[in-house]
Formats: sequence, C-alpha cells, structure tokens
Amino acid sequence: MSETSPAARVIYYGRRKGKPLTAARQDVIERRLPELKIETPPPGALIDPRALFADHVNEIWLEVGFGGGEHLAAQAERHPNVGIIGAEVFLNGVASLVRYVDEKKLANVRVFNDDVRFLLPALPERCLSRAFVLFPDPWPKARHAKRRFIGPENLDHLARLMKDGAELRVASDHPVYIQWVMEQVPVHPSFDWPVAGPEGWREAPADHLETRYQKKARKEGRIAHFFSFYRKVRGGRTGPDARETLANSP
Repeated sequence: MSETSPAARVIYYGRRKGKPLTAARQDVIERRLPELKIETPPPGALIDPRALFADHVNEIWLEVGFGGGEHLAAQAERHPNVGIIGAEVFLNGVASLVRYVDEKKLANVRVFNDDVRFLLPALPERCLSRAFVLFPDPWPKARHAKRRFIGPENLDHLARLMKDGAELRVASDHPVYIQWVMEQVPVHPSFDWPVAGPEGWREAPADHLETRYQKKARKEGRIAHFFSFYRKVRGGRTGPDARETLANSP
C-alpha cells in the first residue's frame, strides 16, 4: 500500500457490518445499491456531484453517518429538487436506507459506502448547501477524541465545500460530544453560530425527523442537542447576511 494513498492516511474505527442481512435487505442491496453507489475515488480524482443526479436537482446536501437512513430518506422525499449524498460505512444501515429509497421511489439519493474522508477531498469547492452530522459516535474517552468526526481537519474540509451561508447541522445526546462540538466549531474561523443561549440548541429544527435511535435515547432520558452553524461568507460577513447570500445563489 502506498504511503500517499487514502487508505494509508485514514484509519476507520467503527463497525462495517452487524447482524447478517435478511434475505429482503440482501436482495435490495444487490438490486439497487449499484445504481446509487458512489465509488471511492482514487487519490487526486475529482467528482462533480451534480453529475450524479438528474437535471432537476439544484442543490447538493451531505449527511455524514446516516445510521438507518430514516432522516436522509425523509429529507429526500420532502425536497425532490435536492440531491442528497449519504456517507455511511455500516452495511446494515446502508441496506436500511436503500430499502427506503426503493420503497419511496426516491431519485435524489446517492450513497457513499466508505469512510467519508475519502470523499471530501474529491468534491469541488462551494458545492454543498447543507451538511448534517447527526448523533455520531461520541468516542467519549479523552484518548479517543481524535476519532470524533467534528474536529479541525474535517471542519476545514467542510468549510471548503460549503457555500456561503450553508448550514452545518450537528446533533448529539452525549454530554461529552455536546461539549466537544461547542468547543470545536465556534472557534473555527469559517463558521458562525448565531445563537443567544441554551434555548437555541435544546429544540430540534422544524424540519428534523426523529429517528428510531433518537426516540430510544429520549425514552432513556438522554436529551438531544441541535446546533446550526453557518458557513461564513468569504470576505467576512456572517449570520443572517450569509444565509441571505445562500438563498439568492443559484
């Protein structure tokens, strides 16, 4: 393996497969995943995300670690003119999302079934109008902090890829990760956090879909926190001005 290849630089720590897939899920994976899948790009390759979708798609969103796919599928169904890329290495979760895509006949979903850190460098600057990182693995032990997705390197990637005013929505119900997010993103020079106090992160956004995992966490007394950060306008403007720029962009 070359020292400069992506595999030489990226170590993945999560699970790639859980229980054996049911016959139905194996069938849908075999039938539908090949047409939905984004292949892992070789080093230096570039991907045009709009070329992955039909002409009616006018925005690109990214969800990192989509779990069972309920949220991504719901967003895709509500926003047929948005192309949504879901990145998830866990095969059982991929099978769940592909089933939703098949049942709902969604044409605006594509799946990257590998570590998203292979995909980010291959995407062009300012291609994303929204990015989701919802309930990622918190890696709560201090010695595992470098494994958390939210961090300087990945924020640098997202800052390059997100349009001016684009939303980075992060959610967690783990106190360690919640504190981590509040420490990491607001100090990044490319993101703005227009919030006045706790009421700004204790309620889910109006368009959020509660997933099975989130419902289970709520029943167990874990409180979800939602953070909406915005890509600052290149050149200095932040907050509402940045979001207005995004709304008026093609």
